[in-house]
Amino acid sequence: MHSHNDEAKFMADIKAAAPEMVSAFFGFDKAVFNKNTGNLDLATRELIAVGVAVTTQCPFCIEDHAKRAVKAGASKADVAEAVMVAAALRAGGGVTHGWKAMKSIADDE
Repeated sequence: MHSHNDEAKFMADIKAAAPEMVSAFFGFDKAVFNKNTGNLDLATRELIAVGVAVTTQCPFCIEDHAKRAVKAGASKADVAEAVMVAAALRAGGGVTHGWKAMKSIADDE
């Protein structure tokens, strides 16, 4: 498991340099993941966060949101499926970027 305690301590530096922005960020995050708001239940929102975190490759977010998804009621199978949906989208992005490569050589023909 990835531990980010050594890096997380630097959040204090960010907060000291940009306190209003950090406060706004955490307020926004709290609102998004508030179990009493929104149309999607909290487990679904956390599963979306897992998928996005896998796609953006944020190890801290992956750990945090996977744990939070299970705590909110998602199963291990739900988390695994969110991971695979993210993997499919990331792979699909690679294929569609390949279109650009093919177009660039077709333009030279």
